[in-house]
Amino acid sequence: MTTAALQTVLTVPDRFRGPARSANGGWLAGTLAGVLNGGRSAVEVTLRAPTPLGTELKLEHLANSVSLYDGGKPLVEAIPVAEDVQAPPFVSFTEAARAEAGFAGRRAHAFPECFACGFREPGDGLRIFPGPVEGSDDLVAAGWRVPFTVADEDGVPPAVVGAALDCVTGWAHFRPGQSALLGRLAVQFHRKVTAGGVYSVVARETGREGRKMFGQSAIYEVDGTLVAAANATWIAPR
Repeated sequence: MTTAALQTVLTVPDRFRGPARSANGGWLAGTLAGVLNGGRSAVEVTLRAPTPLGTELKLEHLANSVSLYDGGKPLVEAIPVAEDVQAPPFVSFTEAARAEAGFAGRRAHAFPECFACGFREPGDGLRIFPGPVEGSDDLVAAGWRVPFTVADEDGVPPAVVGAALDCVTGWAHFRPGQSALLGRLAVQFHRKVTAGGVYSVVARETGREGRKMFGQSAIYEVDGTLVAAANATWIAPR
């Protein structure tokens, strides 16, 4: 017996951009993870092509996968994975907020309008600016003050949590002005993010292989409780 695919339409608003004309990869990862299983167990999201803004896209849920298409062109695919997503260690909110002063993007930022890490107006973007953690060789962190303007009637959606987990893994690698494209993001959500709450967003680089760069990220409550985690693969330009 053939299982029929459930199809809906997704249009990414301009607000949720990463690069100037395409969607933030973490926002997409969180969106598809939320559709697949709510993100309660780990979901691996592969970004195959830049996702355009303001365009009606086909979202297809078939068996244990969710895919996004622009016409017949595959853009994003999400599948469940058995292993839990590994998280970097906890950094206190005070230490994370202090680390923001070293954010490399303040000197040169390839995507200054990014929803997650760009210099958007307060309340419009997330304004997560990770910098090196004092006393650590490999951790970057930022304090996240969650704006009420990113919540809906059900709270802060998985898409926004995915965005918060995304760019920080890149900044664990990037120097001022450097950039790369997110190729894959595995996400897992353990607890709800609360609008108006304060959290630590932490990341570390976990290796390189040719043009690929790997990183881990996490969101922590002030008492060190793990809220969400992600493992990322970035692709550096040639």
